[in-house]
Amino acid sequence: LLSDGSVRGFSQDGYDGRDFISFDLESGRFVAADSAAEITRRHWEGTVAEARTNYLKHICPEWLRKYIRC
Repeated sequence: LLSDGSVRGFSQDGYDGRDFISFDLESGRFVAADSAAEITRRHWEGTVAEARTNYLKHICPEWLRKYIRC
């Protein structure tokens, strides 16, 4: 949550100490770190991507506004 009220965020998931998959908020798409993550990326596109976008753009900033004074 930036001082002008705009939102910038990211989401990254790893496994066994390595990057696995990340979420690009601007495009609303998951980015697989390697071929093994492609299965998860395909599975998560759609409803999981929508939920992640909603969380990063609405829910998380709302909590930040509530609990942290900017």
